[in-house]
Amino acid sequence: MPEKPAARHHRPVKFSPAMFDQREGGTDPETLSQAAHTSAWALLTRGRANRDPEVTARLVEFTDRFGVEALAQMWAQAPAVSLPGALWRIHALRDTVRRDPARIGEYYRLGQDTAEVSRVVAGVADPPDAEEVCRTVDEILTGAYTGQFDVALERFAAFCRVIALGQSLAADRTDAAVIPHRPGAASEFFADPGSHPAGTRMTRASRRLIGTAEQLEAAAAAWRAGTLD
Repeated sequence: MPEKPAARHHRPVKFSPAMFDQREGGTDPETLSQAAHTSAWALLTRGRANRDPEVTARLVEFTDRFGVEALAQMWAQAPAVSLPGALWRIHALRDTVRRDPARIGEYYRLGQDTAEVSRVVAGVADPPDAEEVCRTVDEILTGAYTGQFDVALERFAAFCRVIALGQSLAADRTDAAVIPHRPGAASEFFADPGSHPAGTRMTRASRRLIGTAEQLEAAAAAWRAGTLD
C-alpha cells in the first residue's frame, strides 16, 4: 500500500501546546487554517521520522499530558477530510475511550457479533473489556505514527462502527441502561446512558459515530490517493 510522501506545502515547525493559545478577539480563519495544517504535519512528520518508542508514546499520550482541549482549539474546526481533521478525530476518540473504557467496552461487546467485518478490521481482542479497548486504541494511534496512516484511520473507523451498533442495540433496551451513570463521562462521540431520555441520546450518538467512521474512511482514501492535505 503506497505511503504518503512528506508534506511539501507546510514547513515543519516545532510542535508544542503553546501553538494552541488563543489571542483575544480570535484569529482570522485563513491564519487558523494554516496553523492547523502546519501543526498537524509537524506532529505527524515528527512521529514518522522518529524510531524512539518513548517519542511515539508521548505523541500518542499527548492529550493525557495537555488535555484534549489543546488539540480542539487548533484542529476541531478543520475539515473532516484533512490531516488536522483526521488527527483531531482519532486523538479525541482515544481520549473518550480512556475516560470511560468499561462503558465503551460494553458497547463494543454488544455490537461485535453483528458488525463482524468491522470487528475484524478494528482488531479488539475478546473479551473487549476496559483494559483491552484502551490497549487497542493506543495500538491503533501508535500505528498512525509508525505504520500505515490510512490503515490506522480505517481501524478507528471500524472501531466506531462496532461501538455505534452497540449503542443502537443498547438504545433498544427498555431500561436503556447498559452501565450505570458516571457523572462527567459524557463526550461528543458517545452518549451517556444515565441521561434522559437515554435511548434517544444513544441513538443520536450512534448516528454521529457512524458519521465519524465515514469521515475517517474518506480521509484514509484521500491519504492513499495523495490528496489529504
